[in-house]
Amino acid sequence: MSRKRASWVPRVLVFLGWWPRVSRETWRGDLIAGLTGAIVVLPQGVAFATIAGLPPEYGLYSAIVPAVIAALFGSSWHLVSGPTTAISIVVFSVVSPLAEPGSAEFISLALTLTFMVGAIQLAMGLARMGTLVNFISHTVVIGFTAGAAILIATSQLKNFFGVAIPRGASFARSISALLAQAGEISPYVTAVGVITLLTGILFRRFLPRFPYLIAAMLVGSLAGVAIGSLFGPAAAAAIRTVGALPGTLPPLSHPALSAATLKQLSGSALALALLALTEAVSIARAIAIRSEQRVDGNQEFIGQGLSNLVGSFFSSYASSGSFNRSGLNYEAGARTPLAAVLAAVFLVTILLLVAPLAAYLPVAAMAGILFLVAWGLVDVRQIRSILRASRSETAILLATFFSTLFLELEFAIYVGVVMSLVIYLNRTSRPVVGALVPGQEECSQLKIIEVHGSLFFGAVSHVQQVLQAIDLDHPQQKHVLVVASSINFTDVAGAEMLVQEARRRRRMGGGLYLAGVKGRTLELLRRGGYLAEIGEENVFASLAQAIEQIDQRLDKTICQRCQTPVFEKCASLASRDPKPRRPAAAAIEAAMTAAVFAEAGEMDTAKRIMADARRAEPADRQGPQGDAPRSDKARGPDRS
Repeated sequence: MSRKRASWVPRVLVFLGWWPRVSRETWRGDLIAGLTGAIVVLPQGVAFATIAGLPPEYGLYSAIVPAVIAALFGSSWHLVSGPTTAISIVVFSVVSPLAEPGSAEFISLALTLTFMVGAIQLAMGLARMGTLVNFISHTVVIGFTAGAAILIATSQLKNFFGVAIPRGASFARSISALLAQAGEISPYVTAVGVITLLTGILFRRFLPRFPYLIAAMLVGSLAGVAIGSLFGPAAAAAIRTVGALPGTLPPLSHPALSAATLKQLSGSALALALLALTEAVSIARAIAIRSEQRVDGNQEFIGQGLSNLVGSFFSSYASSGSFNRSGLNYEAGARTPLAAVLAAVFLVTILLLVAPLAAYLPVAAMAGILFLVAWGLVDVRQIRSILRASRSETAILLATFFSTLFLELEFAIYVGVVMSLVIYLNRTSRPVVGALVPGQEECSQLKIIEVHGSLFFGAVSHVQQVLQAIDLDHPQQKHVLVVASSINFTDVAGAEMLVQEARRRRRMGGGLYLAGVKGRTLELLRRGGYLAEIGEENVFASLAQAIEQIDQRLDKTICQRCQTPVFEKCASLASRDPKPRRPAAAAIEAAMTAAVFAEAGEMDTAKRIMADARRAEPADRQGPQGDAPRSDKARGPDRS
């Protein structure tokens, strides 16, 4: 009993696994990383809360308790959780139609949404559904983030230019409202915003080691004070400020858990939970590659779920892993998750000291800071790569991007996910089926094909059409050998299709044969009785063994009339003088190997393999020197 209990302890209390690694050396790195992270999150937290439609202090609260819980119960050593841009704008999009942003009702709904997100994430983690985040592709996240960046910028146009735009206005409505009020733009407010924006750009360009958001915030505040003093009361009245923040610890809160509220937010909570998990796990994995650490996706689900669940009772709205702060945490020398815990402690100290100073931070300066945040979200390099690499991925990117701009944000995520799944299923439902033969010759009675992909219900129709097409193209090829070494998975529908094809071939006077079947597929065929239907004598361990046995079942009268005998034994039956032949199985193996290298773009290697194969053949069978194998599989680059 004690052993069982001991084995469960590291899974529940994850921090006990890394705590023994804490030493004097790691303490130093974690302290520096924690202090750096606390300084950086100060302007970000205020900015993100503004995006979410919440009072500024809620962004800082969300960087305290959730960050500590996620660090203690997650699996990543360097992931830092807290408020993020994408999560903030989704929270605003979901809750703003239901309550006035900044109101007590809005805050209550945001906390309820956070509680639901945490519950969903925790349930998924306990159910070990960590692989689900793979269904939100990287392209979907890139497109969504780029669209969210533009929405963030448009939501701050009124604060940057000092014009009246309805809160929560759509992208198109915000642009049209700005153009309609172009003559009413406040020069004082715009000057503060521009100075803040330029300061951030210059610091990021020329002084990258200094936190550019903090520099922009300080200079913007000074600019607001200076312009208000120089241009009189009118300018001072136009330049509104954020107001002093409450210098307190995160207060206790209580999400509204009524049945009506839970039903109202359920659909959005699921989308937000998936987005937050995708962010967190993707960031954790990206940093783990550099730190050479193994990340447990299921444990990250649990850590993120607990952080949001607990956070909802400490005035924290939905949080996730932050790429900027996590990357900075690693670069600053963090060695253990203790760095994220220390960052929260330092943030509490800073909050208590500097909270009153927020009274001097102009709203226009915050708008300039959010413009900087929005620009940083657009991954231009990744977008260019996607546009150049794949038409299908480009379609997913553009669909998600425009859905983010013109539809509800949670619906935009679903659009991207559904499109990704449709394109994935379309690809997997059409596995590559290639005919591989030595040189340009093919046995007149036997067709040898290789299936690359899974033989499941979605791919059955395509593979069956290819098999039936053999009857039209080569009626005498009644025997078909399927090289199954590249079939990773077969379901019942695939097994039924093989049985039907085997019966059909037998009625035609031929047969269906399998070579190199993987253990998982072979076990399914055996357990379901499909192997007996196909015939155990028709399933072979290797290609060479298959050809050796099938050769004995071919019609020898056809072999005697054959003018291009392929197999070695056929040559002795041919009507003309027999010539020495290279064993067909070896030639096919060479062609298969060369085709794999040709598909991978290594044409020189493919040509060398084929050249070596031809040197073992008589001159009358050699094709053009140096040609790579040509088959259904050996195609040019596929941009789909």
